[in-house]
Amino acid sequence: MFSGIVEEAATVVALRNEQGNLHITLTCSFVSELKIDQSVSHNGVCLTVVDIRDNTYTVTAVQETLDRSNLGLLKVGDKVNVERSMLMNGRLDGHIVQGHVDQTARCVDVTEADGSWYYTFQYECSREMVRRGYVTVDKGSVAVNGVSLTVCNPTEDTFRVAIIPYTREHTNFSQIVPGTVVNIEFDIIGKYIARMMPVGCEK
Repeated sequence: MFSGIVEEAATVVALRNEQGNLHITLTCSFVSELKIDQSVSHNGVCLTVVDIRDNTYTVTAVQETLDRSNLGLLKVGDKVNVERSMLMNGRLDGHIVQGHVDQTARCVDVTEADGSWYYTFQYECSREMVRRGYVTVDKGSVAVNGVSLTVCNPTEDTFRVAIIPYTREHTNFSQIVPGTVVNIEFDIIGKYIARMMPVGCEK
């Protein structure tokens, strides 16, 4: 379980394919604090640490994860938002993020707004997806590449978020431009409500 408050952007130092799996090796400031079998969020995807050596650690993404996320698009040198799992004795500063990415979205616009930035994302929408809670609502929560954010101006298949300078500087939002593919996890509470009260999408 995560909060969506990203600790930093780790750097990809190696990628290795093994059958349908992708082994991702990264480096960040807290490698020495990690343990084998520990869960870490990577662009919002919960992955297990399988190896630690030479100030790097490795996680493995299976085919299901690659199909639903942007991890298969990673290249050596890319920045990945990372967050260790929540401590249950602390404050929840973001929202409840499971690390179970639902699908990808594509950035369609970035607008600077007097010191902050508005990012607009578009995602696939269908009746079935809406019934499963794959939808955004105004002032609701959404995780974009693992970052807990508040939705503004949602449409049937787009939403906008406001990014402050600190978030842009300390996550990979600084590298997101129109056309960039990101991971999104919809609000778990919304998913439960959608299951109990089916709604429809016109597509």
